[in-house]
Amino acid sequence: MTPIEAPSPNFDDRALPITMIVLHYTGMVDGESAIARLRDPDAKVSSHYVVAEDGTVLRLVPDDKRAWHAGRSHWRDVTDINSASIGIEIVNPGHEFGYRPFPDEQIDAVIRLVHDLKDRYEITRGNIVGHSDIAPARKRDPGELFPWGKLARLRLALPRPTKNLMDPMWSEAGFLLALERFGYDVTDKMAAIVAFQRRFRPELIDGEIDAECRMILLALLLPKPQGDD
Repeated sequence: MTPIEAPSPNFDDRALPITMIVLHYTGMVDGESAIARLRDPDAKVSSHYVVAEDGTVLRLVPDDKRAWHAGRSHWRDVTDINSASIGIEIVNPGHEFGYRPFPDEQIDAVIRLVHDLKDRYEITRGNIVGHSDIAPARKRDPGELFPWGKLARLRLALPRPTKNLMDPMWSEAGFLLALERFGYDVTDKMAAIVAFQRRFRPELIDGEIDAECRMILLALLLPKPQGDD
């Protein structure tokens, strides 16, 4: 695919190799407003790509530069997420302005873009994440309506485990330790649990650690999570 060039001045140099892809929603009233903000030097925010609702892809920042999309964030052993990631903004008004399902044309374009980037930079499925995964206390995007399962079936994201699930009967402390081991910042434990549910159990986001959450997390920690066949 050939993105449309729409340069943003909001970037600097990377300090780390590219090992992650972070998916966002724009969370503004419309795509035009979001793109304008991502290109506004006073806003001090940007992303590498924007995917419009009709599937049009814009490139704002070159891959080899550090776009300013992640903010204060953490995933596994990485705290400078901007230096280690490609940021993709997906046009959607978000929870504040009328969150709605993502159109098929848009998701098809996201899939093509993620597939290209994953192969080009040899990014593992476990490092293709949402903004809420890396900043659970601050962010909810791309949200519970984002079709992670479609990406997972193409090996572009981790699947929701569905096979041979077993309840490890972890205590709350045990679950949080496992969640931290998986990659989440658990400083705000409720936010971390909710972010995990939003990603891997979106039909019930209640912040409660139950048997299903424990089983899903245990399966994700195994070498080959199975699901979404």
